[in-house]
Amino acid sequence: MGLFANFNISGSAISAQSIRLNTTASNLANVETMASSEAEAYRSRQPVFQAFMNSHGGVGEVGVQMLDIVESQRAVERRYDPGHALANEDGFVFGSNVNPVEEMANMISASRAYQNNVEVLNTSRDLLLRVLSLGS
Repeated sequence: MGLFANFNISGSAISAQSIRLNTTASNLANVETMASSEAEAYRSRQPVFQAFMNSHGGVGEVGVQMLDIVESQRAVERRYDPGHALANEDGFVFGSNVNPVEEMANMISASRAYQNNVEVLNTSRDLLLRVLSLGS
C-alpha cells in the first residue's frame, strides 16, 4: 500500500455511506406509501457492500464497493380500509414494510461513519503535508 491508499479507502467508504444514506432517505420517504396489492407495496431497500483489494503490478487498490441493493423480505402491512382510493376488491390496502425506527438508527450510523471517514481523510492529508514539510 502506498502513501495515498488511505485516500482511496476513505473515499470509497464515503461513497458507500452516501449510497447508504440515500437508500435510507428513500425508505423513510416511503413509510406511508400505500398500494392496492401486496406485489405493488413498497419494500425496504438496503445496499450490500463488500471490501475489495485489487492488485495491479504490485500496487494494490483497496476500498469498499457496492454489490447490490436488496429488498426486504419482511411482510408488508395489510390494512382493511374499504373507503381508501387504493383498496382492492376485498377492501384491503397494502403499506410498506419500512420500520422507521430501524431506518433512523441506520441513518445515524451511516452519518457517523461518513463523518469518521472525512476525519480520516483530513488527518491523512495533514500528516502527508507534515511529512512533506520535513524536507524543507
